[in-house]
Amino acid sequence: MPLLNLFLVGPMGAGKSTIGRRLAKRLRYPFLDSDRVLEEQTGADIPLIFELEGEEGFRRREKAILDELTQQQGIVLATGGGAVLDRENRVRLICRGFVVYLRTSVDEQLRRTAQDRRRPLLQTPDRRAKLVALKEVRDPLYREVADMVVDTDGRHVQRVVHLIATHFAKQTTHHAPPNE
Repeated sequence: MPLLNLFLVGPMGAGKSTIGRRLAKRLRYPFLDSDRVLEEQTGADIPLIFELEGEEGFRRREKAILDELTQQQGIVLATGGGAVLDRENRVRLICRGFVVYLRTSVDEQLRRTAQDRRRPLLQTPDRRAKLVALKEVRDPLYREVADMVVDTDGRHVQRVVHLIATHFAKQTTHHAPPNE
């Protein structure tokens, strides 16, 4: 039987990469970050892709990368915050793995991304307003694809990893959806 994938979705600053790395280590799965894979394959960083091709060009590239990565077996994948905007991406995530929505507050996002200058969508005078607007659009989409929702605010990374790994283990052995 093929190994089930574990996909992490959620907004920027939710902890997808940090939690994903630790989850992968615990599960003994390879860890992939779709944004990093995209940068490696294109030879350009995301801010440059946004500058040259706009968000539309970036999303087109992101869609191709997600299709490729989600076809693998037995991986932990951290997706970009906007990956859920595309309907086909959502279908692929739902059909090809166990999806965990790492939810965080706008206040926590602001704190976690305060020093980050690599996020093109946050290059705006009012970062809070931008994050609120993104949350309004994306939160329902994260919920749509999620098998499990985990709040990361105020939780230690290891606690979140333990919670997800426990539910994921039940999913892979009993094929029953988690009750959280």
